[in-house]
Amino acid sequence: MNSYPAWSPRFWHGMMMGDWLRLLARNGFRVHPARWGLVATVSFATVINSVLRLVQTAAYGKKVAETEIDQPPLFIIGHWRSGTTYLHELLVQDQRYAYPNTYECFAPNHFLVTRRILPWLIHLLLPKQRPMDNMLTGAYYPQEDEFALGNMGCPTPYWRMVFPNEPPCFMELLDMQDVAPAVLERWKRDMDWFVRALTFYKQKPLILKSPPHTGRVAVLAELFPQARFIHITRNPETLFASTRRLWPTLDLAQGMQIPKNEYLDEYIFEAFERMYRGFESQRGCLAANQIIDVRYEDLVADPIGQVERIYRQLELGGLEAVCERVVAFVGERKDYQPNRHEELEPDVRAAIRRRWAGYIAKYGYAADLA
Repeated sequence: MNSYPAWSPRFWHGMMMGDWLRLLARNGFRVHPARWGLVATVSFATVINSVLRLVQTAAYGKKVAETEIDQPPLFIIGHWRSGTTYLHELLVQDQRYAYPNTYECFAPNHFLVTRRILPWLIHLLLPKQRPMDNMLTGAYYPQEDEFALGNMGCPTPYWRMVFPNEPPCFMELLDMQDVAPAVLERWKRDMDWFVRALTFYKQKPLILKSPPHTGRVAVLAELFPQARFIHITRNPETLFASTRRLWPTLDLAQGMQIPKNEYLDEYIFEAFERMYRGFESQRGCLAANQIIDVRYEDLVADPIGQVERIYRQLELGGLEAVCERVVAFVGERKDYQPNRHEELEPDVRAAIRRRWAGYIAKYGYAADLA
């Protein structure tokens, strides 16, 4: 685990006051005494965010609402730790596209009015590497739009990180089954707004990446007709081991409680199963040129070849213009050192083979687990 300094902002510093207070109340204000100071700084920041949200709405609300999304987004989906970040950073080398950066996901409530003032400060305060691995981080790096939704007050499973010792919340948003109508409408509205705001600001089609979108492809295709999806998979044992490292690390860095990790393994299993139950039941609504499956192992072995395959199948065009930049990016990352994970217990390995059998068979990992 890389350190996450006390002075570094947490994502929840970007919320509005009312949403933050409701989140605290939802969890009975069960804050660990060691995190009272963090709660105080987040609470103070939410007051400022709420005021700035009013300014942003007054200055840009009508313009954002009138923005047309002429070219639908390209979505990168797949389970956490499957390589979505690496693939995102590869594809955004194509300068025809834009992407949400960490600051915009941190401050969706006011980034249109503060984009020239605050990003440099956030970049200065953030650590140089993510807490769970050696990937670089900062205000200007590509980021998951799920954090933006959470900061806008939109329900998200990521709120679990704020109170990691409480029961997981909004798990239904991982497969979009049995979602309350009001929650679904709120989710659609906020997702649509964030994409329109980014499109208005950047004037380019977007490449978006968020693992929770994996089980939402039908809803996303409804919101953004002709959207494209790149689905990345990875050896499930590696996925499990890496995710087992991910959540305690993020919970400790982002949470208002000291994580106990009592039900961590079951949470990993259930979240995966929900996500892929939703994905496999929904992907049939997409045309052949709207979705492609990529194995992480193949991407690492031949990134240029896999990017070429993506462009061909999704009919993205313009590959020649980006090839040189992709080659340069791959060269820059050639010395990247991935995490080493502890050996999984035999009962956990057996549970992976049993509970994730469909994934193992469909995406060709049976031989790797033999």
